[in-house]
Amino acid sequence: MRISSQGITGIEQREKTTPGSLPEVLAVDLDGTLLRSNMLHETFWSAFASDWRTPFGAAARLGKGKAQLKAYLAERSSVDVAVLPYDEEVIAFIEGWRARGGKVALVTATDQRLADAIGGHLGLFDEVYGSDGVRNLKGPNKARFLVERYGAGNYAYVGDTHADAEVWRQSGHAVVKSRSGAVRAKARAHASFHAIEPPKGGAMGLVKALRPHQWAKNVLVFLAIAGAHKLFDLDLLVRAIGAFVAFSLVASSVYLVNDLLDLSADRAHARKRKRPFASGTAAIELGLPVTVLLLLAGFAISALLGPWFLLTIAIYFVTTTAYSLSLKRYPIIDICVLAGLYTIRVIAGGVATGLPISVWLAAFSLFIFFSLAAVKRQAELVDAVKASKLTIHGRGYHPDDLELVSQMATGSGLVSVLVMTLYLSSDVVTQIYRHPKALWGVTPVLLFWISRVIFKAHRGEMHDDPIVFAAKDRVSMVCGLLIAAFAVAASLP
Repeated sequence: MRISSQGITGIEQREKTTPGSLPEVLAVDLDGTLLRSNMLHETFWSAFASDWRTPFGAAARLGKGKAQLKAYLAERSSVDVAVLPYDEEVIAFIEGWRARGGKVALVTATDQRLADAIGGHLGLFDEVYGSDGVRNLKGPNKARFLVERYGAGNYAYVGDTHADAEVWRQSGHAVVKSRSGAVRAKARAHASFHAIEPPKGGAMGLVKALRPHQWAKNVLVFLAIAGAHKLFDLDLLVRAIGAFVAFSLVASSVYLVNDLLDLSADRAHARKRKRPFASGTAAIELGLPVTVLLLLAGFAISALLGPWFLLTIAIYFVTTTAYSLSLKRYPIIDICVLAGLYTIRVIAGGVATGLPISVWLAAFSLFIFFSLAAVKRQAELVDAVKASKLTIHGRGYHPDDLELVSQMATGSGLVSVLVMTLYLSSDVVTQIYRHPKALWGVTPVLLFWISRVIFKAHRGEMHDDPIVFAAKDRVSMVCGLLIAAFAVAASLP
């Protein structure tokens, strides 16, 4: 049986040289085609998130072939196939094919267990075939399988990479989902061809995954030279800028790893599901190599700033990695770690420039950052309460914890204001500033700002990260300008 090519929905037939009939069977690839992700990498990060030993086990299996590696990762992962980023255009094309009376088979290099789960979830396939732990159903292996199963020229095939060239060559109709001219040329060589336009994303999705807006946190490395009134010391300023760049690179590498480890949790979150890796707008297979490049660059710059700064940023990286792998699941501990990660930026600024961090600055940083870390969890709990969720996915909190976490945020925030007040009353201020009384304007502004941030979180109007919120919030910007104005007034001749 062959079906008419006229009336297939969900796809623009861009190029097609044989407008007659099409094969009855449509074979559909999974990774990069039906799915805006790659199941090998999905299962690796899922397994890694639950067991830090996964990379070692995966490396041992890789020497025995990709099929065995995929079976190993499929067994140890817990990927939720219901929230994977499926391509709507490909699904529409499959539905159009079925509507014309054709049959559809999912034929993928993904392990059979996961292929069956995806097939069962979508309910679009008459047959499902995947790798079996021995044979990796990709490239020539897939082409041979399809010829054996349906016969040469008796199937149409939807694919997206160079590995599909032989499958297209043996098919009766080639469908390509790729912007690559070289890949399209391989499918176009077939007498019967058309294309599905891939969704936008690509490079911009990867840039977004680096979270450049989060680099605002790294401005904290400038507090050391700002507090010492040496912002215009060129040598110290260059070193502080180097520290800022190093922290930004290393922090972005950690953001990538955190997003890859949190794929399932992010896809279950109202806002985080739009993150590049979770939504499929960034290629998941680029996550690890880009992470390595960022780390190498960040540590290279850190080495130029001296061994102590290198040690500081190494501690930061190890702590953030431990947080991503485990510590974020433990209530209270996660807030303490987040507060420490903010504070270490302040300390790093002093290490990079050789300027000592005062006890006052260290104490103030600890309390205000503990408050902001608690606000971050408060915002997530408010969202959970509104959604009537029993738990926060990937965290150790319950909605009933909201009141306690709110109290922690408020109490620590008020203590930070108290520390600031005691500092302004100390002899240190009179030695540094010509008009120390002008600094008393800082206290009410700081009190207002902290109260407003907690109030915003209470109402569910807070960004997941309060520092990023502050960088975009006009009222916060005005508060920052007022504090800077009081500091300048206190320093005037």
